[in-house]
Amino acid sequence: MGTTHQAWLNPLRGAYLESGLTLSELSVRVRLAKSKLSEMLRGMGLYPRWEIVLSLAAELKLPDWPLYRLWRQAALEEARKSREWVERSGEKTLTAAPGIPPLDLAAFRELVEEHYWFYASCFLDDLRCQTAVDDTFDILWLRWNEALASPDTRRFAWSIVRTTVMSRTPHHDCRPSLGGAVFDTAALRSRTTPADRLRQLTESLELFAAISRLPDNQLDVIVLRYLCGMSDRAASALLGLPLASVHSDERHASRYLEGLINPASAEGDTA
Repeated sequence: MGTTHQAWLNPLRGAYLESGLTLSELSVRVRLAKSKLSEMLRGMGLYPRWEIVLSLAAELKLPDWPLYRLWRQAALEEARKSREWVERSGEKTLTAAPGIPPLDLAAFRELVEEHYWFYASCFLDDLRCQTAVDDTFDILWLRWNEALASPDTRRFAWSIVRTTVMSRTPHHDCRPSLGGAVFDTAALRSRTTPADRLRQLTESLELFAAISRLPDNQLDVIVLRYLCGMSDRAASALLGLPLASVHSDERHASRYLEGLINPASAEGDTA
């Protein structure tokens, strides 16, 4: 089961566990064999048709539009279903309008969407970047009550956008690749001769490879601060982390990068 499949199944499974219904009771309500329902909720067996997912969503009071978008995407990308299969599965049950998300979620999206896009663009091309951001807000829509009940909605949301972006990012030695962002750096654009650009590109590739090896929190802080150009306070607000934590992550990351890129200078500072 891939990440896009999990993106819609996990909220569905969570809603079932919170509902208090037994598997037998839910099976009767959606008119699906208990064994098949169990398989579906565990992500096993054949990829489910949309009308089955929709009937579960109705019983568990989940919004159908974000669920459909994520279900459709997983059907095409992970289950390798044809577009004809997808359309046939939903043609009798798909709502005509996308629906309206909760007002507070819409307001939250307006505040953070651009920042999420810039973060995603450091790892993904424009098309995959937009898909990752759209998926993030679909997942948030399905889990919005959970987000509001969490200690910090911003931190909860960041965990979703990060997971979604990283699931689509090429990895090397289990670390995310920042290679695509190298070609859009200000330092590279400022070089005028081919030789200067090649030299800067080599340096940028080395630096970005080093950044990719940072722990997750430090990586996010460095990307937001230096690739997205955010202030420390803005990064703190977006990540849902105390300003002191952002400063600490930035300090430790900078020392690590300096030691890796310029070991002689780092040894001198230590001495």
